[in-house]
Amino acid sequence: MMLLKLGRVTKSTTTTIGVAELSEETIKKVLMDSGLTEKEAEVYIFLAKHDAMKVTEIARLLGKDKAQVFRILNRLQTKGFAESTVEFPTHFTVVPFENILDSIIGTRQKEVALIEKSRKELLDYLKKKHKAELEPSLEKFVVFKGNKRIYSRISKMILDTKHQLLTATTVPGMMRADQFGIFDVAFNHPLRSQITYRFLTELSEKNLNIMKTILKRTPKTDFNLKARNPDLGLSLFPRMVTRDNEEILFFITPRTDKTEKDDVCLWTNCKSLVQAFTAVFEDLWTNSTDINEKISEIETGKPTPATRVISDAHTALETYNEALRSAQEEIMIMTSSKGLIESWKHISLLKEQIERGISVKIMSPIIKDNLQAAQELLKCCAVKHVSASYSDTVIVDGKRLFQSQASSNQKSALTPHFYTDDFEYVGKTKKMLNEVWKNASVPSVITLDSILKPPIPASAPLPEEEHAWSKPDGAYQKMIHAVVEKPGITTEKDVLNKIVNAEKYPAKDWPKDIIRVYGSSGHAVIHPPDSFNLPDMMIWVNHFNKQSQQGGGDRLIVYLWLETPKGYAYVPVAIVTDNPRAVESEKVQNAGTPAGENVHLVKKNELQVRVQGNIVFAGWTKPIPLLPSLSLPPACILLEGYSKLNSGVVEYVLPSGVKTNIEYNGFDAFVTFFHPASKYSGPGTEGTIGRDIVITMYPPRATET
Repeated sequence: MMLLKLGRVTKSTTTTIGVAELSEETIKKVLMDSGLTEKEAEVYIFLAKHDAMKVTEIARLLGKDKAQVFRILNRLQTKGFAESTVEFPTHFTVVPFENILDSIIGTRQKEVALIEKSRKELLDYLKKKHKAELEPSLEKFVVFKGNKRIYSRISKMILDTKHQLLTATTVPGMMRADQFGIFDVAFNHPLRSQITYRFLTELSEKNLNIMKTILKRTPKTDFNLKARNPDLGLSLFPRMVTRDNEEILFFITPRTDKTEKDDVCLWTNCKSLVQAFTAVFEDLWTNSTDINEKISEIETGKPTPATRVISDAHTALETYNEALRSAQEEIMIMTSSKGLIESWKHISLLKEQIERGISVKIMSPIIKDNLQAAQELLKCCAVKHVSASYSDTVIVDGKRLFQSQASSNQKSALTPHFYTDDFEYVGKTKKMLNEVWKNASVPSVITLDSILKPPIPASAPLPEEEHAWSKPDGAYQKMIHAVVEKPGITTEKDVLNKIVNAEKYPAKDWPKDIIRVYGSSGHAVIHPPDSFNLPDMMIWVNHFNKQSQQGGGDRLIVYLWLETPKGYAYVPVAIVTDNPRAVESEKVQNAGTPAGENVHLVKKNELQVRVQGNIVFAGWTKPIPLLPSLSLPPACILLEGYSKLNSGVVEYVLPSGVKTNIEYNGFDAFVTFFHPASKYSGPGTEGTIGRDIVITMYPPRATET
C-alpha cells in the first residue's frame, strides 16, 4: 500500500512536516471521520503531496472536471482544511496534517470533558449565570460549519435553556443529533423538569422505527417532551433550534432525507429574527398532529375514522369529479405546480360550478411553467401562491375531503389517495387551509421577468435616452435603469473559468478604472401585505469572494416601487455593505439615485449573505433606513432554487453612467421573506439565484479590455 508522509512540499524545501508515516487509507479515514467526503479527502491528500497549485493544474493531474475540483476546494476552505493564496490566478494549498490532528484531538478532548461534567458543576454554572448582571449582548450572526461545531453549539443552547427549546428537524437529523449526544445533554439537564422541549418532525413508514427508538429512550418522569408531525405534508424548511426566544440556530443546507457531513448553520441572537422564526414554528405546531397519534396512524394504516382509501385511479377520479359537480357552496383546492396546469386544462368543470355560484379557491406554487395557467384561472376564480411543500388536498363544502401526495407524472389535477367525510377531521383540515389561504399571496403581474427581461430582442439597439431613466411607456418602465439580458452567449464553464482564474484589474483611481468582482447573488421581488406598511420592493443581495477587486464582503441593495419624473419604477433607495473599501465606489456607482446618498457600512456580524448549493440566505440585524419616514426592520430572506441551472449575461447602465456587465450561472427560486411580525412567501417566479457571478463595472465611456 502506498505511504504518505505527513506534510506537504513547499516552494523552498522538500522536507516533510510530521513525525511518522501513515498509510494513505488511514489518513483518508481520519479525514472522513473529521467531516470530509471521500472526494474531499482524496483532493486533500493529493495537495498534501504537492506545492501550491492552480485549480486547472490540480484538475489535470487528478483527471477530474475543473468545475468539480473548484467546488471541492471551496468546501475544503470552508471546513478549514485548505487555504488559497492572494496571487492571481489563485493557488490552493492544504493546512498541514499535523494541525488537523491537533484540532481533532482538541475537539475530542473537549467532547469528553463536556460529558464528564458533574451535576454539581452544571448546577453551579447555571446558578452563576442566573445571578450574573450581564450587559445587553450585541445582536449578530455567527456561522457554524461542520456537524461537530454545530452540535457543540446546540449542546450549549440546551445547557443555557431555562424555559423552552423548540426544534424543527428531520427524523434522520434527530438521529444525527443523538449520535452527537444532544439528547443526553437534555436528559441530564439539572433543570429538565422545568423545561419544555417541543419537536416538529415529519414521520413516515420509512423512518418510523428510528422515531420510536428515540422516544423509548426519553425519561418517563421529570421530563417534558412534546413532539408533533405537521399536517398537510408541510416541509420543515428551515430546520431550526430556538431557545427561550433569545437565540436561534438554523440550517441553510437543503433539507434532505439523508444526514449531511457538511451542514452549514447560522446562529443569531437578533430578537426580531428569533421572533420571526418562532412565529413560523408556532404556525407549524398549530397545524400538526401529536407524534404518538401519527405513529398509530402509520402502524394501523388508518389515517382517520371514516376514511376510504381509493387505490384505483379511475374510481378515484370519478369520485372526485362527482364531488365537484355536487358542490353547493365552496370548493377549496390545494395542488402542485403541475396540478394547477391540469386544473387549467379541465377548467370547464370548474366553470360549471362557478356559473352555479360556487366559490372556487385554488392554492399552488406559482412558477414560470404555470404562471400563464394561474393568470387564466384568475379570470374566473381565486388563485394564490403557497409553498411547494404541501400535499394535494381538496375540500368540498367543508364536508368532503380528498387528499394525495402530488406526483411528478400525474395525469389529473388531483389523483386522490384517500377520501373522508369525517366531520372532525375535515373541519380541522379546512381550518388549516383557511389559515394558509389568509397568509398566501395573489400572483403579481410584476415579476422579475417583467422587470429584468426586455420584451424586445437583446440584440436590438437601445436609444440613448433609455439608458438613464425608464420612460412611462417604454420597454423598461419597471426599472430605473435599462437592462439587457443575453442568455445563451456564455456557459457554466465560461463563468467558472473567470472565477477560477480571477483576473484583477488595477483599479487605482475609481471611477476612472474598471472594477471586477466575483461571488454569488440573490434577487427577490417582494409584495408585502398591507399590514407591513411597506411598498413593493426588490432586494438584491451579494456575497463577494476575496479575489474581488475590493476584497470580499456582503452587500444588500433595496429597490422600492416609486413614482419618478418618468413614471413608476423600481428605484434603488438603500445600500448596505460590510466592506469599508466598497463604500465610496457604491456612492459613485449609484450617484443620481436615492441609494447613492444612503450607503450604510455595517459590521460583518450584522449582515450575512450565505450561498449553499441552490440555497441563498440573507439576513440583517439592524434596521435599514429607506426613506426619511420609512425603514426596513431586521429581517431575512430565504431563496430556494428549483429550476435547472442556466447561464447568461446581463448588462445595464446606471443613472450615473456606470455600465455593469453580469455573467452568471443560476436558478429560478422560491422566495420566503421572514418579517419580525409575520411570514411572507412570494411567488416562485419572483426569485433568482446567481450561484456563480462575475460583475464587471465600467466607468462612463470606458471600453472593455
